[in-house]
Amino acid sequence: MKLNTPPKSILIIRLSAIGDVIMASALIPALRDACPGASINWLVDESIGGLLSGNPHLDRVIVWPRRQWRELLRKRRYLEWCKELKHFLSILRDGHFDLVLDTQGLLKSGIWAFLSGGKTRIGLGSREGSQWLMHEVIDRKTTHLVVGSEYLKLVRSLGFEPAHFDMDIAVSGQVSKESTALLKSAGVDMPFAVICPFTTRPQKHWFDDRWVELSTRLASDLGLQVVMLGGPADSQSAQSIALKTTNLVNLVGRTGLDQCASIIQSAELLIGVDTGLTHLGIAMKTPTLALFGPTRPYLDIGRAKAKILYDRIDCSPCHRHPTCDGEFTCMKLHTVEKVLSAAAELLGKNQTDSVFKTESV
Repeated sequence: MKLNTPPKSILIIRLSAIGDVIMASALIPALRDACPGASINWLVDESIGGLLSGNPHLDRVIVWPRRQWRELLRKRRYLEWCKELKHFLSILRDGHFDLVLDTQGLLKSGIWAFLSGGKTRIGLGSREGSQWLMHEVIDRKTTHLVVGSEYLKLVRSLGFEPAHFDMDIAVSGQVSKESTALLKSAGVDMPFAVICPFTTRPQKHWFDDRWVELSTRLASDLGLQVVMLGGPADSQSAQSIALKTTNLVNLVGRTGLDQCASIIQSAELLIGVDTGLTHLGIAMKTPTLALFGPTRPYLDIGRAKAKILYDRIDCSPCHRHPTCDGEFTCMKLHTVEKVLSAAAELLGKNQTDSVFKTESV
């Protein structure tokens, strides 16, 4: 749907999840370049708002207080909930949006797009009934497995051709100071690597014993301290890894997403599975090694200082329906030697030669 006139006010809707918000952030500079005079706004869930709040290229971040509303409903404080809803809708409609982009494509995001009063509503892969709330729906599928390719397709459908399409996550000076102080208090006093072992799906995980060995080898072979990041829900699993690793600094559950971004930006290297923090490594332009198996959201990162380890086998990618009876064969193919060798190559360091295979992109 090519636009006849440039919009003066734009609302991007991507409520969650972390990795998707990070990848969709490439829309910000693309739209800013195409519509330099427009007001660009983003509607996001409160749990992820910190990733966007420091971005100087956004005019406004509208945070949906979902947890607060859920608590009001749980306590049957319906009148108070209605007042909060009315107030939130007034804030949303204050934007007088010419263009609303629902990049999530679910019913909940489609409802917000409709309630925003946007003059033109375009959905990306809209489903669950949200397609009926859009003026046009753009198919999410693309032929290129490049990071963020579906969002680039959306921008092009509007008639814009960005010169560059890069994820845009910004860290404020205050957050940078906070993360530096946290690293110092945790004893990080030398170049460090970040590991991100945790996801919401067990089939995407690598194995604890391999994270333990890798952490030890990153220190002994590449001279890097190791910092582990993750959310509060990952604390128990993180403790299991940390107890077996003497040189590991465990910051899991101790940082907000904005602080994670700052810490990752300061790192020499990030190694992670298919999780939001791994995508954040790519966004922050930190040398990043992604371990994919049952999923491979992209195979082309578009720059040299990032690498994907992914072995194409008959059952991969299986996404949410593994057929290996818990063997997770595709992730077992990522040996510690293979990962360490790829990391050394990313950093331009010498490391014992080992044979490893990556999917060509």
